[in-house]
Amino acid sequence: MTQVILPELGEGITKATISYWYFKIGDKVEGGQDLVEMATDKAVFNVPSPVSGVLKEIYFNEAEVVEVGKVLAEIEEQ
Repeated sequence: MTQVILPELGEGITKATISYWYFKIGDKVEGGQDLVEMATDKAVFNVPSPVSGVLKEIYFNEAEVVEVGKVLAEIEEQ
């Protein structure tokens, strides 16, 4: 299993809000494909899938606030 982690955002930003998941549990994703849209006070950005595989777990729902370094999801590599 590969964990998708909210990366460092810079400029002292410590958290972001999930705007939209592009996939649901059980969907096949490709490495580099946008997985989730996140928003901060200053920007909207996408977190890409680090690997190709099947999305097995989503730990936060849309509109939830996530701290940097937290696991957003897990992907089973294929």
